[in-house]
Amino acid sequence: MARNFKDLSEREILALAVSLEEEDGRVYADFAEGLRETYPATAKLFDDMGKEESEHRASLIETYRTRFGEHIPLIRRQDVKGFVQRGPLWLKRPLKISDVRKQAELMELETRQFYQKAIEQVTDAGIRKLLGDLEEIERKHQVAAEAMEESIAPSVKKTEDEAQRLLFVLQIVQPGLAGLMDGSVSTLAPVFAAAFATKSSHDALLVGLAASIGAGISMSLAEALSDDGSMTGRGRPMLRGSVTGLMTAAGGIGHTLPFLIKDFHVAFLAAVIVVAMELATIAWVRNRYMDTPLLSAAFQVVVGGVLVFAVGIWIGSS
Repeated sequence: MARNFKDLSEREILALAVSLEEEDGRVYADFAEGLRETYPATAKLFDDMGKEESEHRASLIETYRTRFGEHIPLIRRQDVKGFVQRGPLWLKRPLKISDVRKQAELMELETRQFYQKAIEQVTDAGIRKLLGDLEEIERKHQVAAEAMEESIAPSVKKTEDEAQRLLFVLQIVQPGLAGLMDGSVSTLAPVFAAAFATKSSHDALLVGLAASIGAGISMSLAEALSDDGSMTGRGRPMLRGSVTGLMTAAGGIGHTLPFLIKDFHVAFLAAVIVVAMELATIAWVRNRYMDTPLLSAAFQVVVGGVLVFAVGIWIGSS
C-alpha cells in the first residue's frame, strides 16, 4: 500500500528525495541522448540539468549520512501517494521536443511541490535549508523547461495563461475525460444488451441508469483515493473525484435517456446517434487538450466504442 506523505519521517523524506533526484537525472540524460542529433542545444540543456540533479542527489546523501547513518531505505515515488505515474516517454524514438518540454515542465512542477511540502514537514534547520535551496534550483529548472518553447516557436512566449491552462488540464480535463470515456464506453454493453434482450425501452432505461450511476460513484471514489494532489498540482481529491464521477455518470446517462421514448426502435436509433456524438466529443477533447491527432483519437475511441457496442448487442441477442 502506498503511504501518505504526511506520515513520512524526516529520514524517509530525505530517502525519497534521493530517489526522486536520481530518477529525474536519469530521465534528463535519456532526453539529452534522444534529442542530441536533432536539437543539440536542447540536449546540452538537459545534460546540464541532469548533472545538477546528480549534484542535488549527492548533497542529499551527504546530509542523510550526517543525520541518520549509511543505510538509505528504498522509497520510490510509487510508494507514496500524490505522485503521477510517468509513462516511459524517454524511451521513444524519435523524441518529439514538444512532448519532452511538457514532460520536463510537469517533472519540475512536481519536484518543486515536493520540496515545498517537505519543508513544511521537517523541523531540522539544516535539512530545511537544504530543501529550500533545492526548491529554488528546481524553480530555475522549471523556467528553463518553459523556455524550451522557443525551440518550437521562437515568436511565442509562455504566459500565465499557459500555466493556468496546464492546471486546468491536470485538475479538470484529465479526470473529466477519464470519466466521460469510462461512462460512455463501459455502459454501452449493459444498456444495449438489456435493450436487445428485452426489446423494452423501460427495461433498458432502468439498466442504463443503474449502470451509469453505479459507475459514477465507483469512478468518483477511485479518483479521489488515488492521488491527494499534494505533489502533482492535480488539485483537491474531492474536486477531481466529483468531476470524474459526474462525467462518468453523464457519459452513461447520455445514451440511456433516449430509452424514455416508448417506441423501442425509435429509442434505439436515438441512442445510437447519441453514442456517436459522445465518441466524437471524446475524440475532440483528446485532440484539443491532450494534443492527440484528431484522426488517431477518433480511431482509438471509435474502435473501442464499436467493440463494446457489438458485445452488448451480441450478448443481448443470444
